[in-house]
Amino acid sequence: MEIKFKKLDDEHLEKVRNWRNSPEIKKYMYTEPEITPEQQKKWYNKIKKDDSKKYWVVNVDGEDIGLVCIFDIDRLNKRCYWGYYIGEPSARGKGIGKQIELNVLKYVFEKMNLNKLCCEVLEVNEKVVMIHEKYGSRIEGVLREHIHKNGTFHNVVVMSILSKEWGMIKDKYDVLEADIEE
Repeated sequence: MEIKFKKLDDEHLEKVRNWRNSPEIKKYMYTEPEITPEQQKKWYNKIKKDDSKKYWVVNVDGEDIGLVCIFDIDRLNKRCYWGYYIGEPSARGKGIGKQIELNVLKYVFEKMNLNKLCCEVLEVNEKVVMIHEKYGSRIEGVLREHIHKNGTFHNVVVMSILSKEWGMIKDKYDVLEADIEE
């Protein structure tokens, strides 16, 4: 399996918009309404100028299958947040999520030299909470009724992993190293 993290650019916008609008992805995102092409372009123009964010399209064996991002990069406090999704249903359940997770951990702690990688996950997305825990993240708390979607309030699980924790577990995993565009 060959994995690449390709910098998000104009050519990816419609595919990413379609992923973001798909029911399987959207149900676990904070956003609720359908994203229009104009909204997608406005979002992209905003993030591409922001040094505190990095967005990549995940490409596996020549096919774009999902998106990964690192955001709220805080170099002073040496931390950031992250998230990802596999947008192509045919790519799910093949161990790609594991490799995305391990490559992000390696990149954040070994390339960027940050101390803490954080994430927020809707509590109903139990599978992702378990995946993050499997690769070293710990639950720091729950933000109660933090997101309002489809007429319902949802709890958000706050998780993180520290650089020293990654250092203690990284040798347990075979990381299929991704080619990450800078």
